Amino acid sequence: MAHNDIEKAIELINKFDTIIIHRHSSPDGDAIGSQIGLRNVLQHNFPSKRIYAVGDAPGRYSFVEDSIMDDIGDETYQGALAILLDMGASHLVSDDRYKLAQNTIRIDHHQYVERFTDLEIVDSGYESCAGLIAQLCMEWGLVVPSNGAKALYTGMVTDSGRFRYDSTSARTFRIASFLFEQGFDPSDIYTNLYQDDLNMIQLRASFILRIQLTENGVAYIYTTRDEVEKMGVSTFTVSRGMVNTMAEIKGVNTWVNFTETDEGILCELRSKSQNINQIAVKYGGGGHIKASGTMVKTKDEAMALLHDLDQMQL
Repeated sequence: MAHNDIEKAIELINKFDTIIIHRHSSPDGDAIGSQIGLRNVLQHNFPSKRIYAVGDAPGRYSFVEDSIMDDIGDETYQGALAILLDMGASHLVSDDRYKLAQNTIRIDHHQYVERFTDLEIVDSGYESCAGLIAQLCMEWGLVVPSNGAKALYTGMVTDSGRFRYDSTSARTFRIASFLFEQGFDPSDIYTNLYQDDLNMIQLRASFILRIQLTENGVAYIYTTRDEVEKMGVSTFTVSRGMVNTMAEIKGVNTWVNFTETDEGILCELRSKSQNINQIAVKYGGGGHIKASGTMVKTKDEAMALLHDLDQMQL
């Protein structure tokens, strides 16, 4: 992350009167927190500019204030700046109309896969995209209003696993402290994130009962499309929402959650200590060193991926 790129980014933000903020599809807490947080910061500091947030619905993160997406026409992109947040590859962007914008910026914390915007600020050393954005706002000298701080804090909490993942650093806590100083009540964040209805708790319990182990100790769950339909919940809930039911198994270092969809089989890969990102990249995906994902076309491919993870344990 070059300092001159950081300076160029704020120059572009100052230059354009219309700014459209994108993030990845099927958003997690970091994607929504980053997007809404940055929009709130820019609206506060540049009240005369038109700032939009676009993409698919926020899903379970709709509790984040102001997370309803803006409905804009293609013409809005004429002479506009598009800022893309929290995605390592172009196919993950929700709403590909960013290509219509005059200029584009990407701000991301995933492992670098490809360049697809005019200016890129990518630093995988950050626990979250929200944390990176908060740091940039401080460097840019922007005022971070309470609603912006709350959204960014939500992104940091979710992508750091409540500050438990090893991507958490002293810098993480310094940034979180700065955001907290802007004045918001975090209690409803935690209530919405960590309290579930009884049916969701029971669903999680059913997934725990379905955990299997490979010969070399990789934990995995495989859910068919028919099973997903019978559950009556979103694909996101089944795939990313249930992957960490395997996270606390003693002796298990790596785990993967397979979920069949109409488009293919979602594969959520996680590890406590291994670089499973290289496996995700091999099968067309990406993400972080210890938390990555991809989509494959067939169950045979999914089992080949599982085999590769299993061989990593030797």
